[in-house]
Amino acid sequence: MQRILTLGMLAALGGISWLFLQGGGLDQIAVGRADRAPSPTVFGQGVGSRNAGPSRQQPPAPSPHTEVTPLTDAQTVRIASFNIQVFGKTKASKPYVMNGLADIVRQFDLVAIQEIRTQDKYLMPNFVKLINQAGRKYDHVCSERIGDTNVKEQYAFVFDTEQIDIDFQSVYTVSDPDNMLHREPLVATFRSRSVRPDEAFTFTLINVHTDPDRVPEELDALAEVYRVVRRAGPNEDDIIILGDLNTDDRHLYRLGQLPGVHPLISGVSTNTRQNRQYDNLIIHQPSTTEYAGRSGVFDIMRQYNLSQQQALEVSDHFPVWAEFSVYERDYAGRIATRRRVGR
Repeated sequence: MQRILTLGMLAALGGISWLFLQGGGLDQIAVGRADRAPSPTVFGQGVGSRNAGPSRQQPPAPSPHTEVTPLTDAQTVRIASFNIQVFGKTKASKPYVMNGLADIVRQFDLVAIQEIRTQDKYLMPNFVKLINQAGRKYDHVCSERIGDTNVKEQYAFVFDTEQIDIDFQSVYTVSDPDNMLHREPLVATFRSRSVRPDEAFTFTLINVHTDPDRVPEELDALAEVYRVVRRAGPNEDDIIILGDLNTDDRHLYRLGQLPGVHPLISGVSTNTRQNRQYDNLIIHQPSTTEYAGRSGVFDIMRQYNLSQQQALEVSDHFPVWAEFSVYERDYAGRIATRRRVGR
């Protein structure tokens, strides 16, 4: 079930609690974590072959944000955002690109994807099947095709079902009859699975791709979206905006002026050409004490030994990521237990 939020009413009704994020669906059994180390051979044909295309130039020295290690810590979940850039028929026709994309997704427990641009309803199911060929158990949820122009896009959340549960009743897109956003965000609520349900970290993600020609206006509108989504669930204060914001951490406009709002990617490029910061994960720092202090940019050029030209076949963006405790924590950072009445 999708639920609709009218953006044009947000400014006037910002103080009203909208009860969108109620509902169950998260009572499932926790299982263990699998190791995930990037495979250097997933691009073995075409884009990833060192003999395919021009010789690789020496990459620049990494920033502290670009390093990512295999995720083996059972105490954290790794959440990422990735604009795959015109993810559709052309990329799907290139097995070496699709295999690489699948391996990239496997480095994370949950990935918010932007810029799915196809009318093929089987693209994402087939992509998830490819991801799972390595023995994993990912699932996904997509938005409808959205956008002001004839070029429509979809958002998706792809998540490892052995680590993350989704509340399907919480999934909705933001309706925008006043055209304040070119592409309305996709919202969903999740929970970590590797601990007891009443102690598990629950969080709501707002998946965003702004219009590069309307960044100030859209970041102002996203401030209202953030505040209303936060108020919508009386028992959920961990709201994370993530996606392609088409701006850097110093220019978040009204979104960046909300008290306690904090970008996790700072002072580092997120695009493949390494000259712009577009992508981020944004939390309310006082509330989301589950943030483990580790975040960064997944530099696919370094991880898979690609030239820039080869990496651009995959996307003109790198994934950005952050790690969070699997335990729900209170404002002091202590593990918080949600006891259910009548159980």
